[in-house]
Amino acid sequence: MANASSGAGIHDDCKLRFVELKSKRMHRFITYRLENQKEVIVDQTGQRDATYEDFTKTLPENDCRFAVFDFDFTTPEDVPKSRIFYIFWSPDTAKVRSKMTYASTNEKFKRTLDGIQIEMQATDPSEISLDVIKERAH
Repeated sequence: MANASSGAGIHDDCKLRFVELKSKRMHRFITYRLENQKEVIVDQTGQRDATYEDFTKTLPENDCRFAVFDFDFTTPEDVPKSRIFYIFWSPDTAKVRSKMTYASTNEKFKRTLDGIQIEMQATDPSEISLDVIKERAH
């Protein structure tokens, strides 16, 4: 059993879904949650046609999540590009125990997702607005 100091375990499905997003481009986003404060599991996946707004609506107002979002954009030179964002969502309104367990698991979990290009942490929706994502992608 994991505790707050050692972090939680990670279900194998988490990495599998990430590979589907990164290599096979099957998902636009994936959210991950802690199951009983013991193991990180896949929470939700978004289809390739999902929008950034669809993604942000999946983030709970009062609990933490780990998430990845595959952001497509076009450079000023008209070149299509993509960036994979890793977002540690930890709203101020989440319970302290939840925030502590997510925080202690964050680095370990992030290391299992090989191919993350941009990392962010947010406590409020404004910190991960579409404008902020666009700015960070370039």
